[in-house]
Amino acid sequence: MKKLGFGCMRLPVLGSDNKVDIPQFSRMADTFLAHGFTYFDTSYVYHGGTSEDALRQALVERHPRNSFTITTKLPVFLVKERADTRQFFTEQLKRLGTDYVDYYWLHALNASDYENAVRLGIFEEVAKLKKEGKVRHLGFSFHDSAAVLDRILTEHPEMEYVQLQLNYFDWDSEVVQSGACYEVATRHRKPVIVMEPVKGGALAKVPEKIETMFRKKQPDLSDASWAIRFAASPDNVMMVLSGMSDMEQLEDNISYMEHFTPLDTEEQKIITDAVRIFDTEKAVDCTGCGRCEAVCPANIPVADYFRMYNDHCRMNKYTNGMVYYAAFPQGTGKASACTGCGRCEAVCPQKLPIVKLMGDIKTAFEWSMV
Repeated sequence: MKKLGFGCMRLPVLGSDNKVDIPQFSRMADTFLAHGFTYFDTSYVYHGGTSEDALRQALVERHPRNSFTITTKLPVFLVKERADTRQFFTEQLKRLGTDYVDYYWLHALNASDYENAVRLGIFEEVAKLKKEGKVRHLGFSFHDSAAVLDRILTEHPEMEYVQLQLNYFDWDSEVVQSGACYEVATRHRKPVIVMEPVKGGALAKVPEKIETMFRKKQPDLSDASWAIRFAASPDNVMMVLSGMSDMEQLEDNISYMEHFTPLDTEEQKIITDAVRIFDTEKAVDCTGCGRCEAVCPANIPVADYFRMYNDHCRMNKYTNGMVYYAAFPQGTGKASACTGCGRCEAVCPQKLPIVKLMGDIKTAFEWSMV
């Protein structure tokens, strides 16, 4: 199986109403298949709940079922009782127009949603779907720490695959922990499917200094190609998803993934240098000393939030920061819990305006939680 997967979260749309452009999506699916790629990834919630239906129209109704594979995802965050799992799955089969799914993932697990999944018997319910032949393979997509991932895989070894946010910007991130999560999955012998290799499009157009380095080594390759090839290069990566919104993006991806070659040693060094350049563009010059956290009456993990906010600003707001922010452990305060008491600022050796910055972080990450 070729390593490029068609992510159906950012499909071509018609005008301002955001409806999927089925004719264009159909042409893209045809081209994708014609070049030997077979893997399509969707979910219950993508495109406002219309992605699965669009995939049926553009792919399932137009090509033999054995010529492609479908991954879709159970919206664990919407499951309220045990019977919901099968009800969601039955609805998804109808949307997709198929009687089985090749890969079925628990969508976007974090520590909190994992606890709910265990409590509601979701793992047992999806295992029944596999036993009945309605699902070929089971796994989950994941947004949390390497420690949480290790716990899930230890307690549920029946999960066959893990879908991770993995890209060169997040590889050593203390928030996303791409590299650490990859190592956990590898240690558990679970193949990795990569999501967000271009970090929501942020790595498709890099700063000029980085772009110059890329062009000097590979004059004909796009900025996005470096991100996708980086994500596809680790041995335990089975598939890299790309959310392609038009034919130009599809053709660009095909140009270097149809006959994929991993990054060589010199290219890996260029990526390392690129990350260093990104690291010089911090919005908040926090050293993570922890003094502010020690005196905060609201138990706000200030340094962690600053790391998220730095990524958010450096990537021109193209991050999944709000996902990780929302998943922070219970017992820690959100930025909105800041009372403005100023104790943190009194002990900060960098003299940072922490109270103001908490307001900025609230604006950046908490709007989606309302």
